[in-house]
Amino acid sequence: MAEPGVVVVGAGVIGCLIARELAVRVPEPESLRVTVLDRDAAGAGASRRSAGLHLPRGSSERTRRMSAYSHAYYADLKHRQPGLPIYPVGAIVVDGGELITRYLPQAAPVPVIDGLPSDVALPAAARAWRIGGGHYCDVYRFTQALALRLRPAVTFLEGVAVTDLLPDSDGVEVRCGTGARLTASSVILAPGPWLAAPAWRDLVAPLGLRVKRVVALHIERRPDPADGAVLFDNDDAFLLPLAHRGHWLFSFSCREWDVDPDGAATGLTAAHLDAARDCLRRYSPALADACRGGQVFCDAYSPDGEPVIRPLDPGGRIIFAGAASGSGYRLGPAIAAEAVASLAHRNEGVAGDPQHV
Repeated sequence: MAEPGVVVVGAGVIGCLIARELAVRVPEPESLRVTVLDRDAAGAGASRRSAGLHLPRGSSERTRRMSAYSHAYYADLKHRQPGLPIYPVGAIVVDGGELITRYLPQAAPVPVIDGLPSDVALPAAARAWRIGGGHYCDVYRFTQALALRLRPAVTFLEGVAVTDLLPDSDGVEVRCGTGARLTASSVILAPGPWLAAPAWRDLVAPLGLRVKRVVALHIERRPDPADGAVLFDNDDAFLLPLAHRGHWLFSFSCREWDVDPDGAATGLTAAHLDAARDCLRRYSPALADACRGGQVFCDAYSPDGEPVIRPLDPGGRIIFAGAASGSGYRLGPAIAAEAVASLAHRNEGVAGDPQHV
């Protein structure tokens, strides 16, 4: 008989938010064993390289609901834990056009014609809106802070790779590279971009997910305290003042697909720099020329761009949660709530009224 417990595979920001959601819903921690496994340290994968930009927006009805849920969640969490590395930031959306309708009422868009950071100019006939409600986060430190507060109610096994997931009518056996075998009533799989790991590759394949390279350039100019983010919605790109690091970040849409996450962080190429500069030069030639370094990794994307929370086996004992298409931090709380809600009907140890977001 499987113990009444949940194993969360993946200790990135989504995995740790899932663990927190489980801990919050369980009135007596000893009644439900929660274990988080990761082959690396908490937050050391894609979460470590996340820009962590949160804005209340969504491109579909579902993602707008998820964004609103996550927006309220982060505001409450920051209120409860003021020391979390979450930093308010204003933002201006450039060239939004009809895309401005993606922003939630919490963003309160207001048309503007000035107030852009120095060296950034509006192209001819472009429009801009000032929006509120945004913040950015040091996602690596945030994830580690989540793990710290969850211990010891939640068991973290870092540096422990999962080699097999074996569901049956009783539960799921989780086999690990250390030789350990865990049994639990359910598993929530939050692997980030590691979709092709042998333990779950065949289970995940029918979801049609893909891994895309993510590139962000660093601009070695110290932001002014009053500077906000600048979003170029038509180009799916943004400038973000990382005041806590003392430089700007420019994120743009890289079109390299089916990337191996284990080989993705190999450094920038000349092609990456050229593509980023070509995009940014339309708005700021000076900042484009200042792009010389940065970071490269990857993330999992779904066919429709929306997060995926779905059972992978006939018994619904293994649930996939992720493929947020670059919005894992921004939509993470809603992803966690939906994943845990899907367990509530079968796992008596998970209490509360599940909310499908």
